[in-house]
Amino acid sequence: MRIQRALNVSALLAAVALPALAFAQTVDPNPETSVAQAVTAKADAATPVPRGLDGKPDLSGFWRPVRTPGKPGGNMGKDEPNFDLPYSEQGRRARLYSQNHTVDPEAVCILGGIPRHNASGLAFEVLHTPQRLATLYNYNTHRWVTIGENQTFPAKLEPSYFGTGLAHWEGETLVIETRGLRDSSKDKIWLDENGDPTSDQTTVVERWTRSAYNQLRLQMTITDLKYYTRPFKFDRTWQLADPGTGAGEYACNENNLDAEHIGPGAGVIGPDGNRGFGYDAPLPAEPPGPEAYDVKQ
Repeated sequence: MRIQRALNVSALLAAVALPALAFAQTVDPNPETSVAQAVTAKADAATPVPRGLDGKPDLSGFWRPVRTPGKPGGNMGKDEPNFDLPYSEQGRRARLYSQNHTVDPEAVCILGGIPRHNASGLAFEVLHTPQRLATLYNYNTHRWVTIGENQTFPAKLEPSYFGTGLAHWEGETLVIETRGLRDSSKDKIWLDENGDPTSDQTTVVERWTRSAYNQLRLQMTITDLKYYTRPFKFDRTWQLADPGTGAGEYACNENNLDAEHIGPGAGVIGPDGNRGFGYDAPLPAEPPGPEAYDVKQ
C-alpha cells in the first residue's frame, strides 16, 4: 500500500510538472548553439508557447545561447561601432586598468552578477512561477526576482553582485529592472568578460520574451553615467536545449587550486572585439595605477 501510494504521488507530480521544464539528468555537452544549428533545428511552429497559471508565457527551460557570426562573445559592446562601449573618460581609464592589472573575478570564484551573466557563453536554466523567476547558472549560483505590479525599490539597497531586481509584465514581455549593484572601483566585479567597469549607479532593464516554444529573447538596456556617456543596449537569443540536459555541478573552489598564479588582467581587446593575449597590436596607453577609478585603494 505504501509503495502504491508513493507511486501515485510520483505520477501526480509528473503530471502537473510544467511541460517546458526539462529536468536535468546530464550536463549539456553543447553550451552554445550556432546560427546554422538554430535555423536547422525543429522550428516547433506547431507547439504553442507554454503558459503559467496567470496566463502569461512560461519562461522555464534550459537555454543555450545562439552565436552570431562576426560578433564577439561576452562583450557588452558587440552591437556598438567597432565593438567599443561609449566610455566616459573615467570609464576608459578604469577599463584599461582592469584589462591589464586585475584578475578576472570569475577566475577566482567571485560571482559575475548582472549584467555580465546575460553575456555569458554558457547555457542557463530558468524556473518560473507567476510570482517569482529564478535563473540557475553553471557556476552553481543563481538569482531570483519577484514579479508583480506596483513594486517599489527599498529606500536603501545593499550592494550585491546580482542587485535587487523587480519584475512586471508588459503584454507578453517580462520586464526586470535591477538596481543596487556593486562598483568596480571598490569590488571585484566586471561588466562583462572584457574587463569593462560597472558602478553602483548602474541600472539594468531586461526585457525577456519567449518568442517561440524553443526560443528566448533578451533586449537589455544598461545605464551607468559614471563610466559611460549614455545608455547602451545588448540583445541576444537563446535556443531551448534538448530534453534531459541541464546545469551540472561546478565546484569552483575545487577548480581553482592555483588561483594565486592567475593573471595578469583580461588582456588586450583584439580587432574582433574579443579579449585575450596574443594579438600583435601594442598595449594601449594606460593610467599609472588604481587611481583610474578616482578612489583611494
